[in-house]
Amino acid sequence: MKADQMWKVSTGEGVKVAVIDTGVNPNTPSLKGQVLTGEVPKAVAYKATDDFSGHGTTMAELIAGTGSDGGLKGLAPGAKIVPYRVDLEGLPGGKSEEKRTPKIAQAIKAAADTDAKIISMSFGGFPYPEDEKAIKYAASKGKLLIAAVGNSGRNDKKDLIDYPAAYPYVIGVAAADKSGTVSKFSSSGGYVDLTAPGEGFPGWCDTTFRSYCNREGTSPATALTSAAAALIWSAHPDWTVNQVVRSLIKTAGRKEQSDEASKYIGYGMVRPRLVLEEAKYDAGPAHEDPLAKENGGDLLAKAGTSAASTAPSSSASTPSQAPAKGSAGSTPAAGSAAESSDGGNTLWIALGAVAAVLVIGGGWAAVTRARRAR
Repeated sequence: MKADQMWKVSTGEGVKVAVIDTGVNPNTPSLKGQVLTGEVPKAVAYKATDDFSGHGTTMAELIAGTGSDGGLKGLAPGAKIVPYRVDLEGLPGGKSEEKRTPKIAQAIKAAADTDAKIISMSFGGFPYPEDEKAIKYAASKGKLLIAAVGNSGRNDKKDLIDYPAAYPYVIGVAAADKSGTVSKFSSSGGYVDLTAPGEGFPGWCDTTFRSYCNREGTSPATALTSAAAALIWSAHPDWTVNQVVRSLIKTAGRKEQSDEASKYIGYGMVRPRLVLEEAKYDAGPAHEDPLAKENGGDLLAKAGTSAASTAPSSSASTPSQAPAKGSAGSTPAAGSAAESSDGGNTLWIALGAVAAVLVIGGGWAAVTRARRAR
């Protein structure tokens, strides 16, 4: 993706990304000055900067880390992070802590009422009505919602796409290896919209924040897609969410080009460089959802509200590929060979002050279907 070249055009400056996760530690070397702790709505601010696993902090670094003092440099180092700690599996402290920790729906709704443009959600599990309602509310506010499709594996007969990735108006992100082939652990089932690197990346080993370990999963693929959107939105601040989504879809890399999304790779590997290198890139109509058919129509138009802010889009699958997006039914994997993205789409991120370059992706290893960081 030639990050060094992209950073000459955009670093994500001026774009705020709400990271709904296990919390974000603002004191790691690469996140100092990058986390807007004072902008978390008070109602959902409980322990927002107390990361209970290291997962949320890693995702924040992949998005906006500066690389200072040997830390991880993210894809959009000019962007800012607004942290949210929610009730995910692994939350310590028992029932008393659960009661005090914001629920996912609360965090999504709160973030929707802020000026954060992107809501990044590297977690997933079963559907909950309150979450779906919050997603629809955030979409109506013109937020770009991005979530991990899960790590249940495309060859698993029990393969299920995680929620919120499977909801309408959420961009579901799959993971790929350094060759651009969809990772074996990455879920399919027809709700994949885009793909990003998901293997062999550095992430915090634990809550001591002393060292990085090697990780994999769909979590970082989600973070990197959020960062890619931040780069584009920063370069084109007047664009609507529809235009940002359309540009990501139209420039995504995939060996077999098609107007329909693949079950495994969606529209392909994110390539923001192709948008940034063209100063007058045509992102299409500002107030038309590029995936309105899959989403069931334009949310704001259906609600009769102003088109001044537009709803984001999601679900890239056709009816023949999967149930309608938002269905709780499972879809078994097709069992065919994994698809590959277009060659030369490997994402490179700098690690450390000396800017040593390595291939990154990945998140946490495959986990259960509970709502958990991916």
